[in-house]
Amino acid sequence: MNTDPIADFLTRIRNGQTAGMRVVEIPSSKTKVAIAAILKDQGFIHDFKVEEVAPQNVLKVALKYDRITKTPAIREIKRISKPGLRQYTGSETLPRVKNGLGIAVVSTSRGLMTDKQARKENIGGEVLCTVS
Repeated sequence: MNTDPIADFLTRIRNGQTAGMRVVEIPSSKTKVAIAAILKDQGFIHDFKVEEVAPQNVLKVALKYDRITKTPAIREIKRISKPGLRQYTGSETLPRVKNGLGIAVVSTSRGLMTDKQARKENIGGEVLCTVS
């Protein structure tokens, strides 16, 4: 049993990139699919899809690498809010990752979004992770 599924999701992506894998398979959930959608929109991964397999669906994430240097698109992916210590913040105090070059994934009352979108809509929430 896994006590922090989001941390497991981030760790599988991090380990997959370290091993040079093209596709990483992760047990699926709505939150993980929403985070994968944000990563795709921001250009950190190529694509993702959910395969319906019993007993739990599988989320397949296609990782992105530089064509010439073969370095991963995600340089750092880090869990911020943990089950033992939740990190909530208002719209005015949302973190800026790498001075705006990275993103923070925020869980708000309107769903998951990036820190830039949350600032634009003037809503705060739980900072799940940062990606740069």
